[in-house]
Amino acid sequence: MAIDTRETVSLETSGISPGDVSLRAARIRRVPGWLRPNLLWALAGFLIGYIVGYWAGDFIAGAYPVAANSGTNNVAVVLALTFGVIGWLAGIGVLNYPLQKILGLDPTPAVPDASFARYFRLTEDHKVVGLQYTVGSLLFLFTGGLFAMMIRTELLSPTTHVFGPGTYIEIVSEHGTIMMMMASSIVVGTLGNWLVPLMIGARRVAYPRIEAASFWIFMAGYVVILSAPFLGGFPTGWTGYAPLQTQASAGMDSYLVGFAVIGIGMICAGFNLAVTIINYRAPGMTWGRVPIFVWSILATCALLTLATPTLVVAGLFGVLDRTAQTGFFVTEHGGSNFLWQNLFWFFGHPEVYIMALPGFGIVMEMLPVFTRKPLFAYRIAAAGMIGVALLSFFVWQHHIFQSGINPDMRPLFMLTTELISIPTGFLFLVTLGTLWKAKIWFEAPMLFVLGMLFNFLIGGITGVFLSDVPVNVTVHGSFFVMAHFHYTIMGGLIFAFFGGLYYWLPKMTGVMLNRKLSIAHFWTMFIFFNLTFFPLFFVGILGQPRRVFEYAHNLQTLNDISSIGAFLLGASFLIFLFNFVWSVCIDRTPAPPNPWHSLGLEWQTPTPVPWYNFEHTPVVLADPYHYGEVDAPPVADLGERGGATSSTSSPTPDDKDRGVDIRPHSM
Repeated sequence: MAIDTRETVSLETSGISPGDVSLRAARIRRVPGWLRPNLLWALAGFLIGYIVGYWAGDFIAGAYPVAANSGTNNVAVVLALTFGVIGWLAGIGVLNYPLQKILGLDPTPAVPDASFARYFRLTEDHKVVGLQYTVGSLLFLFTGGLFAMMIRTELLSPTTHVFGPGTYIEIVSEHGTIMMMMASSIVVGTLGNWLVPLMIGARRVAYPRIEAASFWIFMAGYVVILSAPFLGGFPTGWTGYAPLQTQASAGMDSYLVGFAVIGIGMICAGFNLAVTIINYRAPGMTWGRVPIFVWSILATCALLTLATPTLVVAGLFGVLDRTAQTGFFVTEHGGSNFLWQNLFWFFGHPEVYIMALPGFGIVMEMLPVFTRKPLFAYRIAAAGMIGVALLSFFVWQHHIFQSGINPDMRPLFMLTTELISIPTGFLFLVTLGTLWKAKIWFEAPMLFVLGMLFNFLIGGITGVFLSDVPVNVTVHGSFFVMAHFHYTIMGGLIFAFFGGLYYWLPKMTGVMLNRKLSIAHFWTMFIFFNLTFFPLFFVGILGQPRRVFEYAHNLQTLNDISSIGAFLLGASFLIFLFNFVWSVCIDRTPAPPNPWHSLGLEWQTPTPVPWYNFEHTPVVLADPYHYGEVDAPPVADLGERGGATSSTSSPTPDDKDRGVDIRPHSM
């Protein structure tokens, strides 16, 4: 494939002189900060849009049937949420550029901004967007975690109840939906947006405005789904199955609109990064030199772009069933409940790999650094990611083996599900091959890598059992499936994500996180994660179904162990939160330029990274995994004025014996 070797547009080559930029920047700054689009205006826009939309919906369809058990008109709620999202985007400034172009006005230029307020505004700096995604994803994670604590509190006793059955299922549904929304963007949005342009030697992403909009669409979805409890909640779990969908209260509208909004944001993020990777790689960065993390993001973006539209369309059908009385999923009107299941899981199983593939990308990017060895079987790893992405579209019906589908279809989907374990196994074997005979550097990022591999192994083994129809029919809908899913996603993706944060935050923020607190976070999170979810395999085998708040008395001990583990697991996240706030906002111990002695191109730039990343587009000379090779070629040439040529003469663990200290500065 041809590589675009043109210089990326800079201020000097864009047709805009530095003087013009200064004048425009001054014109922007003359506007008081509180009058510029920002988060407060977005919240105000959502509230105003919600009120206007509700009034319009009530005026248009005041005589329509109201939502079940709520006395609320569905049309009014859907229009209120839709207008609220539009008001949110208008308040943050997403609509400014298209409106200015439509009206023939000169669009407001993008200018460098070093103020703290940029994190609460629309920005075209991919590094700021990455940090915005980081905070937004953590907000999702902690909100979903609070709902998880409520679930485990209820399950402390089989008969003594904190919540009623209706409230309990609403809590379960809210927890699952928020966590799935978070997991769909937690790596692509955070590390993907921040790192990919730097890793491929680009000065920016392909479409900066789309990138900026994707984050604020992501946060609009958070606001929408968080409105569900105030509208009566929804009883369907995160899967939204009909006919419960059409019978639910107005909180179901928040689910449908929220997932559609998040889906649009996912499509924008995936499309933008895919175009960036394909067209904006630096000269010399052939497909055989692309960092493996970038390969994982590219495969994930393909899934985001191709699978997510199905979810958006399914959500639109559900909204029409609840507002315009269509019958897509209503059996009495000629529709089919199975249609929702097939549409949802056609997105839902690629969604699993939208979460798993970036986790493996993080792990395989860090393994060579902390083993000081080249990545084992690089091409097999890249092929495994593409294979997983392709096969993930052919396995969706294993989620509905018990739904009444034609039994003749079961062997096909059982076979494809087992086949997908082959490219997934490739990825796992690449990690083991890199670890083979390695002298491991046990820092916090590497501990999370090892924890992820342990957890994902358990999730993968239990997944093979679930791919077989007899076992699936036996444990379907039980806590066994829930434990498998959490070992795969939370034990895999979330562990890898935190490992990636500890690895790249020194570059992203310019400060080192406290080492002792980082290691304490890993051990508490790893131990209590397994204490929480491993007993649930036995609970599921013994017959306890999910989403039911009463269970057999003989299962209380296992449930109590799981609940205590969940509370302690939640406390482990507070260690990270304290570490992050203390290190970044208070202590601010400066990070070394390259604390891990990595060969990655992202570590060859100054800290903080300039607005346009590289003064001159680098020329890539080799892949970044030549650790431990004495005569290895240099990785990249940053140019005469861009800095020194990067090389592979980085220390190895053996250098400790020769008096070279390769550890980061002590905290």
